[in-house]
Amino acid sequence: MATNATWTVVMEDKMITKQSGDGAGNNYIIDDNAFWSQSDFSNIWAIQYGTTPSSDEVEHRDTTPHASWESKGISFQQFIDKWDAAHLTKLQSDWDNDNVEGETEAEKITRLGARPTSYSS
Repeated sequence: MATNATWTVVMEDKMITKQSGDGAGNNYIIDDNAFWSQSDFSNIWAIQYGTTPSSDEVEHRDTTPHASWESKGISFQQFIDKWDAAHLTKLQSDWDNDNVEGETEAEKITRLGARPTSYSS
């Protein structure tokens, strides 16, 4: 498998990891069986996105040679969108749980900024 990926997807674990940039290192388990059951994913074990060489990005469950995600006809944006939604949920939870006793909502917003309502990688 290629190295220095910007994203890693492990199909069996239903996990997407962002490797660089804001939120890097966060692994999210995406509990969406319909998503993971897509026929395009049936023989894929893992994807390393944004690697060099790109021909080594998709690892198969069987002896099929590694390939680029693009040659497999897969849009990687769908994985990014799933990760972004999970990360937004985490950011919102972190905000919701960062409380100071006696603090008003206005004071919390002054201290933390507004509660996150969107996230885009």
